[in-house]
Amino acid sequence: MSTLANLGRRRLLGAMAILPFAAAAQERYPSRPIRLIIPFAVGGATDVLGRELAQALGANLGQSFVAENMGGGAGVPALNTVARSSPDGYTVLFCASGNITSQPLLSKHRVDILTEVAPVAMVDSAPHVLVVSAKTPIKSVEELIAYAKANPGALNFASAGVGGLAYLGTELFAHKAGIQVTHIPYKGAGQVMTDLAAGRVQAIFGTMPSFTAMIKSGSIRPLGITAPSNASPMKGLPQISQTVPGFTYSSWNAIFAPARTPASVIDRLYDALEQVLRDPALAQRFDVQGVDLMLKRPDVLREIVRQETAVWDRVIKDANIELN
Repeated sequence: MSTLANLGRRRLLGAMAILPFAAAAQERYPSRPIRLIIPFAVGGATDVLGRELAQALGANLGQSFVAENMGGGAGVPALNTVARSSPDGYTVLFCASGNITSQPLLSKHRVDILTEVAPVAMVDSAPHVLVVSAKTPIKSVEELIAYAKANPGALNFASAGVGGLAYLGTELFAHKAGIQVTHIPYKGAGQVMTDLAAGRVQAIFGTMPSFTAMIKSGSIRPLGITAPSNASPMKGLPQISQTVPGFTYSSWNAIFAPARTPASVIDRLYDALEQVLRDPALAQRFDVQGVDLMLKRPDVLREIVRQETAVWDRVIKDANIELN
């Protein structure tokens, strides 16, 4: 073989030896900051938890997780932003369950949300709390149901908007309890709490952080929770299913990536979550928000989304909720 041929062969072998290292360097994830889109305004429960998680994940992965709030539009703009982003793991969604399992059902032009985004992991779960205005004499779920049956339609249940999980939870509760209530939708949580304290509306479902200060002040009264919980703020509150069999649901937070994100990227994110959620200090910060850490793998989360979507679809149809 000629010297030229030998030289060419050595160069080829050298290039082939370098290829795996070049590919590894190219595929290393993450190599730059990651956008964490939160479909709520700054200061809400999901925002607070998302920012806690962003800080922990950034420290674990060695790249910043930049929390970006994209409230409004029932979470649709945030969801679309992630769904239309490059499927490379550098734009992900930290959302509440309603953004995924119920809001997409309210559009006349429905799509299968799991063809738009890919599950990464469920992070936590929390029940909703049923509270009533202290202006009412109602002190238990049993008393609330008795009042509603004696006064059909007179009990006003508020929510922060038609189609949200609190509203759908109200419809599910009324159906399971066999009562008629009146739904009063608001455009935001602030006015809801003012009117609830004043007794202009009598009851609402929601997450504990929204209610803590008013419960402590005595202006509203908690009656029960919609699912089991070990979180400290939930201790002593009965499960509503003890009075209304079959009534249960919870609100959870999870991370989703654009559809077609490589499995290797999703696995990397999941592994990082698994590590950071072992931190007792992080668990404590979630606990005070009334939230239980509850890590679920992508395949499990996918099935949960399917099951809960079916539940809320039935509620929407049974209640004849108008679609957008």
